[in-house]
Amino acid sequence: MIELQKITEDNFNDCIKLEPKEEQRSYVASNLLSLAEAYVALSNNEGIPMPYAIYNNDVMVGFIMLVYIEAAEDTDENTYWVCRLMIDKEYQGKGYGKDAMTKVIELVRTFPYGKALALSLSYEPENIVAKTLYASLGFVETGDIEDGELVAKLTL
Repeated sequence: MIELQKITEDNFNDCIKLEPKEEQRSYVASNLLSLAEAYVALSNNEGIPMPYAIYNNDVMVGFIMLVYIEAAEDTDENTYWVCRLMIDKEYQGKGYGKDAMTKVIELVRTFPYGKALALSLSYEPENIVAKTLYASLGFVETGDIEDGELVAKLTL
């Protein structure tokens, strides 16, 4: 059973050891970089980072990072973003990514840091696996492009 657990001192080292397949490295930053970005975002009030280890029973199989961003001058609504999703190369192809995203959607719908209308994410245009996964969960491309990536949104 897939479960999300906060990154702690106890699981940090296991988390940063997880890696995607070689051909996927251009699609996702390392978990260490993602956790460093979470720290920088938090310390600069650039949203509330929500990094989690993805466990299948007691085995860490992946990492996901969300962020909650409150409406600002250039945005008109609060939103949750999926910044990273990676399943370790040893555990891919078993449905863990989809199960983890289902858990994320359930979590976000509880509005842990505040109300929002949508859960958004972005992915490289050539990453067909990601596009297919997110579409199967109800994400719809918005037509926006952010840092060269297609933006998709799930209405909450």
